[in-house]
Amino acid sequence: MQGTVDGFTYGLVTPLVAYLMACLGGALGLRCTTRSMLVARSWRAGWLALGSAAIGSGIWTMHFIAMMGFTVKEAPVHYDKPTTFASLGVAIVMVGVGIFIVGYRGATGTALFTGGTLTGLGVASMHYLGMAGMRLNGKLEYNTLTVSASVVIAVAAATTALWAAGQVRGFLWSVGASLVMGLAVSGMHYTGMAALSVHLHGSTSTPGGDSPAALLAPMMIGPLVFLCLAGVVVMFDPMMVMGKPDWRPAEKRPGIPAHPVVPHTRRPSPRPWRNRGHRGSRAPQSW
Repeated sequence: MQGTVDGFTYGLVTPLVAYLMACLGGALGLRCTTRSMLVARSWRAGWLALGSAAIGSGIWTMHFIAMMGFTVKEAPVHYDKPTTFASLGVAIVMVGVGIFIVGYRGATGTALFTGGTLTGLGVASMHYLGMAGMRLNGKLEYNTLTVSASVVIAVAAATTALWAAGQVRGFLWSVGASLVMGLAVSGMHYTGMAALSVHLHGSTSTPGGDSPAALLAPMMIGPLVFLCLAGVVVMFDPMMVMGKPDWRPAEKRPGIPAHPVVPHTRRPSPRPWRNRGHRGSRAPQSW
């Protein structure tokens, strides 16, 4: 029997809050990725790891905030905690691989294509693994064409976001990129949800138990706290907030040498003709 699916139980509240969370995670991740390109190589891995965790946590939180508004009219929906948290791990790891490629190879050419593809696949994998953690008296089925469209959206969004992070520009540039990334990630989520249909087993029953919001809210406390802490780290780094006209390292700016050359000043040679005993007069010359 076909189940009646409703993805907007709370109206526009869950889509808007989910979009804001995607933007927050994207903004923090992109700023960390940009910062990694401006520090010494020994610090780069730390910033990239923080950016990967921020983007992965933001996307995961966005997904399950949106899922708070998802219900099946004829059956209660529950979530398997190990699978749900496994989707968070997949998001962080796969996004991290893509970000590390771009962080060390640059946001151009093959590195950008590879990193964007892996990051986008990580976003899509998180979505569908999180959906696999749903437990209800029925079976989930997906439309293949719509699923493919959602994966393409995820890859395109990730590639665009990593390209924007690699431009190493000011704060407003990253804010704009994160807004676009949040829109694309949310679009990927709801495109994937549009591909879903639920086939119930047996007779219908009245939903009972806790609501999806009550089930999912406790699981999101950890990622939300992490995003807040990541935001504090970013805010207290002056180079992350107060942008400069030119963010490129000195060695990459045209006309500025990597190591400034200090002109050699020649020491004046002592004057053999100066007479120390008589200031300002010459010593007598011998012929």
